[in-house]
Amino acid sequence: MSNITDLSTHGPLLEKTVLLGVTGSIAAYKAAELASRLTQAGARVDVILTQAALQFITPLTFQSVTGRKAYIDADLWGGEGHVTHIGLGRAGDVLVVAPASANTIAKLAHGIGDNLLSVTALAAHCPLLIAPAMDAGMYDHPATQANVETLRQRGASIIGPAAGHLASGLVGVGRMVEPAEIIAHLSLILARSGPLAGHRVVVTAGGTQEPIDPVRMITNRSSGKQGYALAQAALEAGAQVTLISAPTQLPTPVGSRRVDVTTTEDMLRAVLQESRGADALLMAAAPADFRPADPVRQKIKKDSGIPQVVLEPTPDILSTLAAQADSDRPTVVVGFAAETQNLVDYASRKLSAKRLDLIVANDISAPGAGFEVETNRVTLLSAQGGKETLPLMPKTEVAAAIIERLVCLLEQKALRPG
Repeated sequence: MSNITDLSTHGPLLEKTVLLGVTGSIAAYKAAELASRLTQAGARVDVILTQAALQFITPLTFQSVTGRKAYIDADLWGGEGHVTHIGLGRAGDVLVVAPASANTIAKLAHGIGDNLLSVTALAAHCPLLIAPAMDAGMYDHPATQANVETLRQRGASIIGPAAGHLASGLVGVGRMVEPAEIIAHLSLILARSGPLAGHRVVVTAGGTQEPIDPVRMITNRSSGKQGYALAQAALEAGAQVTLISAPTQLPTPVGSRRVDVTTTEDMLRAVLQESRGADALLMAAAPADFRPADPVRQKIKKDSGIPQVVLEPTPDILSTLAAQADSDRPTVVVGFAAETQNLVDYASRKLSAKRLDLIVANDISAPGAGFEVETNRVTLLSAQGGKETLPLMPKTEVAAAIIERLVCLLEQKALRPG
């Protein structure tokens, strides 16, 4: 699973029309992958190629991966050419130009409509995302920088370019960002009107680490995948997301604000600070329950004999939160219970004791569920007595289901008097 983007049927790209402008750049080959992945995500992709783009890639390539006609300048003048750009522009939910050459960026900035892509951009009333791609020095040129700033002030989103090896053999800023990152930004743009738009959601993820000495620690097998999937799903629903993460190698979901922590004490402080005034807290992390009472400052040597490590309990984050006044707590608090036995019984006790609105319980000993895998099987228990067991499914789909329940809980609380 990639945490940058999820090609599922739950995201904001589903059933949306994406206009993809492709200009003259060697990075046009990346645009084919982008078109393919957008289509897999459920979007309708209408590709418009400039004359220069045809020197690098063919319309047939895009028609093969999208199942839809790819447009070229000849379509502007033939058949119903006098309205082609109007139809395309009005149908688009978002216009992305990737790769965007310096020439096309200049045309968009100055309103020059001399090809199908540029007149379609003039006719479009949807958000504009630009992924520049050009050789060394061209992006940094004052003219290009001025054009980019003009577009940014008009509301366009600019993503990249990245630094690296360029077509000329030089190294510099000018590489188009990868399709996965473009899709993540497109999802954010389309999620602005999502059900969690205007809501602030805090998500915790991963397993905390408690030091024994400078090289050893107590931790658990949590990978953080479920928490990161929740952060991504909340972003795709339009939320402003803060991700409090224990150490992990997972990439940060684009659009989220990540707060890194190590110990359970660190996570407690971060949760108390970040969840104040938040609409929801999704406590998907697996904080360590115990820590060494007296961590050793120097590495414990093997020849010193077997050490006696005395443990003490770590702070209970949800219990601390439960003791707070309602005015200091998030509107909705969702907890998680990873168990190996008596799943529903233990989760029900935690739901009540920690004043949760919803608890997500999963048997980590079950095949395909729990830590370090891509799937999960969970049971959802609500404070109102509801119980729902979901089948084994990808963690991305579990996350989408939890976010759907979160939306309902927030709506219910908004309707309550007082």
